[in-house]
Amino acid sequence: MDNNHVLALFDRQMRRDAPPESPTTRVDRLEGVVRQVGAGPHEWCGVLWSDLDGTTADAAIGAQLAWLRTAEAAEREFEWKTYAHDRPADLGERLRAAGFTPEPPETLMVGDIAEVIARTEGAALPAGVRLEPVTDAAGVDLAASVHEQAFGTSAEQLRARMLDQIAERGDTVSIVVAMAGDEPVCAARMELCPGTDFAGLWGGGTVERWRGKGIYRALVAHRARIAQAAGYGYLQVDASDQSRPILQRLGFAALSVTTPYLITAPA
Repeated sequence: MDNNHVLALFDRQMRRDAPPESPTTRVDRLEGVVRQVGAGPHEWCGVLWSDLDGTTADAAIGAQLAWLRTAEAAEREFEWKTYAHDRPADLGERLRAAGFTPEPPETLMVGDIAEVIARTEGAALPAGVRLEPVTDAAGVDLAASVHEQAFGTSAEQLRARMLDQIAERGDTVSIVVAMAGDEPVCAARMELCPGTDFAGLWGGGTVERWRGKGIYRALVAHRARIAQAAGYGYLQVDASDQSRPILQRLGFAALSVTTPYLITAPA
């Protein structure tokens, strides 16, 4: 895989030219900035891409802060999703100075689907564990429960997002839960982006006592096969430090580092 080519393709398809991710989402293409605005409080809202320099960055940040003071943005959480290769090099420092708070960075990893499938051939679930597709509210509750156990954070907004996805975009999302008897032990989802070469892997959380048994690997393999059948060429992940070494063994390459900068719009 030509990493530079794939990163440029990702920047163009998934950031600069990104389509709306849902029927209730719009994409604003502004001067040097692409902003996505979801309709509901649980829908993502923020900057996907920017093309700035030392002379334009502060004005662009100021324009987003001005929009956040409008009635449309009131009380919304807003994320400026930066990447290590974005310019200017001190964009993060400028965002902090403007009142944004950085979240922990993650590694942008991309894998050629054919390579990932080759490396996960034979990946199997532990005895007694099975995969269940999530197609209704009960399945969403199981996936949300895994998220809360695996990551120790509330899944309230994630639950609402997954309910919307299975109701409105069932053909572009795949959510699966690994079950050990009646216990959900791992959950993951994949979001397909029509018109692009990329399918995004999200979640991938495993309950602590079930880690190290190959479940995460099996769920990557499962989603890779679905994405390949749908005609996609690459899998994209925002990887934590915990999942990065696993993904590297499965053929994913680290292309950049992404850091979310968050701010909440005033009431």
